[in-house]
Amino acid sequence: MQRQTTLATTASANANKNWYIVDATDIPLGRLASKIAVILMGKDKPTYTPNIDTGDYVIVVNASKVKLTGKNGGEHKKNYYNVSGYNGGLRTRSAGVMLREFPVELIERAVWGMLPKGRLGRQMAKKLFVYEGAEHKQQSQQPKVLDLSK
Repeated sequence: MQRQTTLATTASANANKNWYIVDATDIPLGRLASKIAVILMGKDKPTYTPNIDTGDYVIVVNASKVKLTGKNGGEHKKNYYNVSGYNGGLRTRSAGVMLREFPVELIERAVWGMLPKGRLGRQMAKKLFVYEGAEHKQQSQQPKVLDLSK
């Protein structure tokens, strides 16, 4: 996608923020994360500006039912690493363990990997709300259902 040259002011960027709810049941993790990242960045809007957060809020429900496919879809083929900074502080978890025990962190890491790094990316990542089950706390925002299973 070529860079758009439309310039948005911060007032117009904050004016029309929508809330969307996505059901992650049986959607491949990578496809789900890339579509959510586009919505969080605001690349699907005509007012997209690279240096301003013009994206919408996204609520993901049923995170524990997301599908792992492809060559990394196996239980032990893909690993997630954390380093504490101390000797022997490397923690390794396979994708299967992440899906069973930490599905919220699995989706948040996948989406964060597709967002820009830095202050703007952290601001965009704060607009993502992931829940393991079907219940969520943002009913008062009246989110629109977004079907990403197509």
